Amino acid sequence: MSLHRHNPAELPPPTGFSHAVTATGTRLVFLAGQTSLDRDGKVTGDTLSEQFETALANLLAALRHAGGSPADLARVTVYTTDVDAYRRNAPELGRIWHRLAGRDYPAMAVIGVVRLWDDPALVELDGFAVLD
Repeated sequence: MSLHRHNPAELPPPTGFSHAVTATGTRLVFLAGQTSLDRDGKVTGDTLSEQFETALANLLAALRHAGGSPADLARVTVYTTDVDAYRRNAPELGRIWHRLAGRDYPAMAVIGVVRLWDDPALVELDGFAVLD
């Protein structure tokens, strides 16, 4: 399996994402949206950063259970109820990403939503990965 990240010079330099990712492999893993739910199904964390950390950890746990690693992520979509807070906290969210997922960035998008399935949730992540 190989993922190649493409960041053309004619586009603005990406920060915390790749403009495009090409992938070769034999298995696709589609990752369901993950919020900051704990094992009991309760949303944890009061801040966007706290919830992002748990949601990302949950996403990576599902990926690892499917046999993948953070480097296998080809695409991640972030849904948030507060895009302004996401932008303000971007440096901290980047540090959380580095600590949990490393420096291999998938293609990403951040989308503002009115609310998420779990009412107190501020952020949700889904995505897909490509494995050998």
